[in-house]
Amino acid sequence: MGRHLLEGRRAVVTAAAGTGIGFAIAERFVDEGATLVVSDRHERRLGETVARLRGQGGEVHGIPCDVTSTDEVDALYAGAETALGGIDVAVHNAGLGFSSDLVSMRDEDWLRVLDVSLTGSFRCVRAALKRLTSGGAIVNVGSVTGHRAERGQSAYAAAKAGVHALTRCAAMEAAERGVRVNAVMPTLAMHAFLEKAAPAEHLEAMAALQPQGRAAEPAEIANVVVFLASDLASYLTGECVSASGQRA
Repeated sequence: MGRHLLEGRRAVVTAAAGTGIGFAIAERFVDEGATLVVSDRHERRLGETVARLRGQGGEVHGIPCDVTSTDEVDALYAGAETALGGIDVAVHNAGLGFSSDLVSMRDEDWLRVLDVSLTGSFRCVRAALKRLTSGGAIVNVGSVTGHRAERGQSAYAAAKAGVHALTRCAAMEAAERGVRVNAVMPTLAMHAFLEKAAPAEHLEAMAALQPQGRAAEPAEIANVVVFLASDLASYLTGECVSASGQRA
């Protein structure tokens, strides 16, 4: 049950279709009383997501968006402003995972990961900052991979480390407008799409490394996002909050 932490807030959540962290964030925002625009580049899944959230009592609109397109990101935020009558909270969740040894990685693979995970976040933060007013909040989704060494994760880790740096610098510029900018850094969060995309034995091994002995649930990451978006975090800005067990 929600605690009305986001009652009356108008929010945008990117990459919200499917079963992962984005949907969990949108679901928790509905629980906490927010009205939403959710986006995703997969239009069919986006439509299904909007229907699920409306079925749970949410006032939710869907706008397709590929964060690698500046035009689509700008259209998302313009459409959200019209649909909601303004924007108070923006959550930027779009990212692209990729695993490869550095010596085998192609330029196009590296650039694709950075375009979605880092430059996509930049496009969204820029569009949000043009519209949010005093009291607004931006929450970017980074990763603990951005600050710890993992074999095969050079591109993803570099992109997420960039998201963390973007968050800190954007917070300094946004503060004069009364807008807060923070990031959540999730650990491994298990959901159906990830289970299809990665070998079961790899996911089991990663989960076993966590101090809790298990992977996180997407809702456990979403709870941190709710906190950062709410007035409970009214003095936090430029922070990257780790939602993990701090495995080195």
